Amino acid sequence: QVRLVESGGGLVQTGGSLRLSCEASGSISSIHAMGWYRQSLGKERELVASITTGGLTVYGNSLEGRFTISNDNAKHTVYLQMNSLKPEDTAVYYCNAQYRYGSNYYRDYWGQGTRVTVSS
Repeated sequence: QVRLVESGGGLVQTGGSLRLSCEASGSISSIHAMGWYRQSLGKERELVASITTGGLTVYGNSLEGRFTISNDNAKHTVYLQMNSLKPEDTAVYYCNAQYRYGSNYYRDYWGQGTRVTVSS
């Protein structure tokens, strides 16, 4: 059974930093990529950043530069370093793991979400 455990959310002032962590367990040899999405009130869930086990990264919506995603494959963990936080970064951040089964079948798994609140 795949399980994603997130940590690191909380309340921070504008301009501050937070680091999110997400550890995966279960069928870990099938992990293709891990990443973070976020969803704020009244908006759709959006990609923050993702990283493959090979280290290829994708960032959403001009977040690269303030946000940095990294991983530790040995620990099956992905990190999101968030700097220069703004009130508009306030959201629930969800860890995502994309598993690959066979040559062409992928399945997404989600964490329970961790709340990030940036006060002005």
